[in-house]
Amino acid sequence: MLYGGYQHNIDKKGRIFIPSKLRDELGNSFMICRGIYGKRCLCVYSMDEWEVLVDKIGNLPSAKSSVVKRFLYDGAFNVEFDSQGRILIPSTLREYAELLEDAHIIGMDTNLEIWNTALWEAENRQYTPESVAEIVEGLDF
Repeated sequence: MLYGGYQHNIDKKGRIFIPSKLRDELGNSFMICRGIYGKRCLCVYSMDEWEVLVDKIGNLPSAKSSVVKRFLYDGAFNVEFDSQGRILIPSTLREYAELLEDAHIIGMDTNLEIWNTALWEAENRQYTPESVAEIVEGLDF
């Protein structure tokens, strides 16, 4: 399970450090792509979770599946960690997510999200303890 929030810098070559706790969950080779949830962030999936996502997209009606595949696959890259635990974020993805100098990495259970810090702060400001409580109200705790 991937969880936690981490603040890291992006170096001039477009590399970002991924904490070891998250690296262990992702494995040696994994996928990075544009997020498909209507937010300008990047998503990182282990190869197993990538296959789950691909299968779910394949179950959509073909017209919808094609749209999602074009958006997702056009900006999807297989990446690996370097010897220092960093990944190179391809320039097209850095541009898409407006990643320039710093980023916020969030563990989202089955995947990571990588956000421009300012965009993440703006996104996160809209949620209050009360609004989150309304969302989880129907869960049995």
